[in-house]
Amino acid sequence: MRQKFMNFMRGRYGVDKLSNTLLWIAFALMMLNLFVRKDIFYFLGIILLIYTYYRMFSRNIVKRSRENEWYLNKTYRIRMRILKSKDRAKLRKTHHIYKCPDCGQKVKVPRGRGKIEVTCPKCSMKFVRRS
Repeated sequence: MRQKFMNFMRGRYGVDKLSNTLLWIAFALMMLNLFVRKDIFYFLGIILLIYTYYRMFSRNIVKRSRENEWYLNKTYRIRMRILKSKDRAKLRKTHHIYKCPDCGQKVKVPRGRGKIEVTCPKCSMKFVRRS
């Protein structure tokens, strides 16, 4: 069975970031329909689902790749902001982040060291902070 599916998908585009996003939006619209009871959300979800499967089974790989590249370029800032916030959340467990009072540069200081003198790497100003 798996081999048959692999043969069927040979030469087809498959799943990418845009397809994943469209699937999640379709799922969210269908779930919203359960609470709001407006059929438009259900129909929009179904239309998105059909378009997503059309993209996945398409043999026009170049066009689907361009669509995905366009989507990735348009959402780059949002994705990077989310990635940075995840990194900052991990970092908060082990470090403090302070801004230099002179130039505004962010300085990372390890937690649990008591009062320490921090030197800004950009302007070399020294300031005291509690870690």
